[in-house]
Amino acid sequence: MAIDTLSKDQTVNGWINGFIGVLLFSGSLPATKLAVTDMDPVFVTIARAGIAGILALSVLLIYKEKIPSGKQIFPLVLVSVGCVIGFPLLSSLALQYLTSAHSIVFLGMLPLATAIFGVFRGGERPQPIFWFFSIIGSLLVIGYAVSQGISASPVGDLLMLAAVILCGLGYAEGAKLSKDLGGWQVISWALVIALPLMLPLFFFYFPDSVEQVSTGAWLGLAYIALFSMFIGFIFWYRGLAQGGITTVGQLQLLQPFFGLALAAYLLHEPVSIGMIGVTVGVILCVAGTKKFAK
Repeated sequence: MAIDTLSKDQTVNGWINGFIGVLLFSGSLPATKLAVTDMDPVFVTIARAGIAGILALSVLLIYKEKIPSGKQIFPLVLVSVGCVIGFPLLSSLALQYLTSAHSIVFLGMLPLATAIFGVFRGGERPQPIFWFFSIIGSLLVIGYAVSQGISASPVGDLLMLAAVILCGLGYAEGAKLSKDLGGWQVISWALVIALPLMLPLFFFYFPDSVEQVSTGAWLGLAYIALFSMFIGFIFWYRGLAQGGITTVGQLQLLQPFFGLALAAYLLHEPVSIGMIGVTVGVILCVAGTKKFAK
């Protein structure tokens, strides 16, 4: 009975922590959109990783965490490539061509990308109908992009698609690793791995003049550096470790809704009925893949 109660408590805590993580992640694209309006996307990527990396290194030193083992280094590099560098850089570049509301539609595919990498990296064998929902969800996103006019921003759409793929890889690797290494330790070490590259590049790409950078852009950078790049991952990976990767991971389905609401409220971006419909359709498809994942 005590074991069952403990397991139930861990599951509840996992959902709570996972929900907080998703809520913090939901502000990432709107905040990034604010930052890249006045700053170079490459600098935004470097700055968010560099600031978060210094914070992560400080926390690791304060708690005197042990250096990861040799077997853990490669998965940490994948987390760093996917979540610290890949997704932030590609999404920042994409937001030069897309509104944050448009880009948020692609986040509906993030749970699917995570699940696919879970299949290849985790050895799971989903039922054939899993792939049916996967294909339908992908076609919905592609169809939406085409309906907006392929000449409008094909580069932006491709960049967001690549960003989601890399993020899914980073999520899957980090979720596996968090069971042994610990939730906040995973993102901390991933940030520290990237830090030797980020610090010199930070000064190289630093804007020539900061007078042209608005307060909103600085606030956007501060948000993605502190909350999207570090604090959000602490809650997210802790939630995955407590409640289970496959169950808590589905909380990502809420992220497009939160993101669209923030984009409409903070950036006054139009959110069309079609955009909402596609998001709902993608979410339903991803829910289907989850149901038949095992």
